[in-house]
Amino acid sequence: MSLQKKVMEQMKVAMKAKDSVALESLRAIKSALLLAQTSGTDNDFTEEDEVKLVQKLVKQRKDSAAIFQEQGRADLAEPELAQVAVIEQFLPEQLTEEEIEKVVVQTIEATGANGMKDMGKVMGLVSKELAGQADGKTISSIVKKKLV
Repeated sequence: MSLQKKVMEQMKVAMKAKDSVALESLRAIKSALLLAQTSGTDNDFTEEDEVKLVQKLVKQRKDSAAIFQEQGRADLAEPELAQVAVIEQFLPEQLTEEEIEKVVVQTIEATGANGMKDMGKVMGLVSKELAGQADGKTISSIVKKKLV
């Protein structure tokens, strides 16, 4: 089942339950999907593209929540984090830091990377392998620890 169909089904459930946070989150996903499908020149919108789009929405909300918390605005951060919880339902199962670290170590050994000059190479390979299963920020921090 495509992401768009899943979102539409969840929207119906949220409307019946009068869940405004879920409904707002689902509408954001639907809007982003429609924009991505109509703005691109290629008509093939793959499952990988859908995962990237949902990751982008989650990242935007986490960043907003972090900014609001820095400014002492918990009242604005809470709805953002609630939306993150709803949107993350449409992402594949996320890996733990230990699992990500194993993949990073394997990639470093396979490429023979040593030092920060090889970080881009390692990041590219790990990000491609763990697409949708790990946050880029987490991958980056683990790669930095291992390459120092």
